[in-house]
Amino acid sequence: MNATSAATASAVTFVWLGMVLAISFLEAPLKFRAPGVTIPVGLGIGRLVFRALNAVEAVLAVVVLAPVAVGDAPTEVVVPAVAVAALLLGQVAVVRPRLNRRSDRVLAGEELPRSRSHLWYVALEVLKAATLVVLGVTLLTV
Repeated sequence: MNATSAATASAVTFVWLGMVLAISFLEAPLKFRAPGVTIPVGLGIGRLVFRALNAVEAVLAVVVLAPVAVGDAPTEVVVPAVAVAALLLGQVAVVRPRLNRRSDRVLAGEELPRSRSHLWYVALEVLKAATLVVLGVTLLTV
């Protein structure tokens, strides 16, 4: 992995981290505190925002993983790169479908208790953010 591809991958990693922090840890909790935002409205907004975020994250993951895959990256770069991709995949393929089914029920008028799936999503989001920090800093040292 050459210095230019490592620097580019690091920059993209930090952009990705900024998006996760801004949306998941700032926008998502704040939208429910806005006047007039009901649970159904907040869920509808959240579904749109997280669908868009996850789509952008998938593109950013490819941009980061491509030079790692073809550039003979050191193990200390490969491990967090693969880990962050796996965390994103877990969120999108395992947890989000459960959350979508639950939000469909809430939007249909059912009253449901808090979801454990939401806690799993948040836990994966925290791990993903930490892994992005590790990956971005490690790429700066390549």
